[in-house]
Amino acid sequence: MSSLNPQLNPLAQQNPHRRFNPLKREWVLVSPHRTQRPWQGQVEKPAQALVASYDPECYLCPGNKRAGGLQTDKYTSTYVFENDFAALKPDAPRFREDEGGQGLLIAEGESGVCRVICFSPRHDLTLAKMEVADIRKVVDLWDAQMRELGGRDDIRYVQVFENRGAMMGASNPHPHGQIWASRSVPNEAVVEQAAQAVYLKEHGCCLLCAYRKLEVKLGERVIASNGSFVAVVPFWAVWPFEVMILPVRHVADLEALTAAERDDLAAMLKLVTSTYDKVFDAPFPYSMGLHPQPFDGEEHPEWHFHLHFYPPLLRSATVRKFMVGFELLGSPQRDITPESAAETLRVAKEK
Repeated sequence: MSSLNPQLNPLAQQNPHRRFNPLKREWVLVSPHRTQRPWQGQVEKPAQALVASYDPECYLCPGNKRAGGLQTDKYTSTYVFENDFAALKPDAPRFREDEGGQGLLIAEGESGVCRVICFSPRHDLTLAKMEVADIRKVVDLWDAQMRELGGRDDIRYVQVFENRGAMMGASNPHPHGQIWASRSVPNEAVVEQAAQAVYLKEHGCCLLCAYRKLEVKLGERVIASNGSFVAVVPFWAVWPFEVMILPVRHVADLEALTAAERDDLAAMLKLVTSTYDKVFDAPFPYSMGLHPQPFDGEEHPEWHFHLHFYPPLLRSATVRKFMVGFELLGSPQRDITPESAAETLRVAKEK
């Protein structure tokens, strides 16, 4: 296990300490001494790699009937359609209630659009296995969807994400992601926007630009980099093998990326996801999401576009981290240090 940066207190290397997350303005407890504890808890079934390029029972494979009864097109590249079981509806009524009038029981209508994006017609191709040129098509589709939905008067945020694996709640194994575009800005984006705005006001520079430069200088938590992006295990990471992808240039969303930067983003997505699969030599579950600036018509000089990967695996392909107990009631906590996780990922990358 690698040590913490020598600028930190050496006592923190093997002892409990907490780290500040400036992007959310909260603390995470780090307990490196707990890596030796025995485990007799829940053990998951290891995920199996998909082997068939087409599954006649899969409602996301080209030409098949979906669970809602509609027919999936016989698509040959990336494919997007309205979610048959959407969490948001564009015609949801607008209302606001304050039951009792004390500001305690508030409810308001929320409208939006939910779509599904199939990365490839191939049932067995994940981002980790796709060609970079085909991942670039996914990046371009993400951008097209953000532009379309973000340009609507009734949309203020567009959240693109992927849940990979049954462990992360994926309801279908066919490689796909989702888009939830909402009338209000969701909690995580609100928190990150506020934190970035505070940092810009106090320091006169972009939070994530400064953070990226510092991480590259130190090198200890950097997984990989190319001409346009850096992948790092955040200093304040909560999930064991959490990764954040940061653009080298200060951009607020996908639309601002050049053609070369989009190519580099596609390459970085393949590198990170394929590295994950090498850690335990098994398909690696995760939730991944893009965080662009809000589409609220306001200027956001503080916002730096970035991507989060939140994978749950901890010790093996069958032992996961649970966010329970102290994590739910107190604050986030992790066992292995981000530096140790980064080293594991760097080693896996070279396999």
